[in-house]
Amino acid sequence: MKYLNSKNFLPYKWELIVLLWFAFFINQADRQIFNVVLPAIKAELNLTDSNMGLISSILILVYGMLVPLAGYIGDRTNKKYVLMISLMVWSTSTLFTGTSVLLIHLIFLQSIATGGGEAFYSPSANALISEHHDKTRATAMSIHQTALYVGIIMSGYLAGWIADNFGWRIAFYVFGGFGILLSFVIGLRLKDSFPAASKGDGKGKVLIVDALGMFFKKPTALLLTLAFAGMVFVNVGFMTWMPTYLHEKFGFALARSGFDATFYHYTAAFAGVLIGASVADRYCRKIVGMRGIVQGTGLLLGAPFIFLLGIGTTPFVIYLALALFGLFRGIYDSNIFASLYDVVEPRYRSTATGLMLMFAFIIGASAPYILGKIKPVLGLTWGLSALSVVYVFSAFCIFIAVRFFYKKDSIKY
Repeated sequence: MKYLNSKNFLPYKWELIVLLWFAFFINQADRQIFNVVLPAIKAELNLTDSNMGLISSILILVYGMLVPLAGYIGDRTNKKYVLMISLMVWSTSTLFTGTSVLLIHLIFLQSIATGGGEAFYSPSANALISEHHDKTRATAMSIHQTALYVGIIMSGYLAGWIADNFGWRIAFYVFGGFGILLSFVIGLRLKDSFPAASKGDGKGKVLIVDALGMFFKKPTALLLTLAFAGMVFVNVGFMTWMPTYLHEKFGFALARSGFDATFYHYTAAFAGVLIGASVADRYCRKIVGMRGIVQGTGLLLGAPFIFLLGIGTTPFVIYLALALFGLFRGIYDSNIFASLYDVVEPRYRSTATGLMLMFAFIIGASAPYILGKIKPVLGLTWGLSALSVVYVFSAFCIFIAVRFFYKKDSIKY
């Protein structure tokens, strides 16, 4: 499809952020719907806590297995079409999830098809942003990251409201249909983005052996990936079970549980991600490893509030913990890929993103299932609080990278 003239709109590098913001919004909204309406699905289809945790775990596992392939394809093909097709696939799968009547239907549509479609988005999207943003990289990526927060908050409330008033199936139909329409807009508005070899720069095509060799020779990349895996483990477990935790602990309706589980956390994260990006972009050329310092600080300061949200006994205490946890989580999120790209050459960035996401999401895939198994025995209180230990571990991984490896591995210094 031919790119339409956009001279009357934003400069293309910022129009790109707007378009990808809406795509990422749908990405996160579609994933969060299941978490919000989980109690209704469980009751109607007569499923167990372990079944529900398994569905989320398989989605994350499928995502983790396919995302390195997605990254490699993103470095070798036109990213525009990778993004368009990815959005089309996961939105169609979301729409048809609403037709599920058996556990196997949910596993195939919500876990395998949705997770598989989503896997192809982030590597190409983040690499594409880095192509058009250098000095504004963290800022651009942080604006893109805010779509995650808004998508989860809005879907947290809307999906719950729709489920309470019209049934959980309608929520999947509405969000899936919107994503399908957006995929056509993405195809019309995005410019082509071809790999380096097709532009005649003499570097040749990206080979998987070269990309793997580059990645595993960089201790900073490995430690950032390990830290990201810890963050994803916490986030997936928290996102899957927090609405249910509020629903069962305080007897809230699904709409309120979905909204409260996300609003305070992600509103604060919205502020945190912009603060973290501003600090990192301002000082990254003056202080080696500044992006990593920002990330590690965010994780370390967020850990106590993860513990508090699990043991809190009143809504006020839990909401306060959610907000402060979210603020520091946003500070970490502001440089997830910006810090990785400090040590990865542009031609390998989509592949490197895929490798990082693969490891993180394969590790994170176990979180919903583990918490689902713990729930009948110890309850979600201690399961959620224990996630704070993982945040501390991730913070130390980043600080080790900054102290010993960042300067040597960086492509800028």
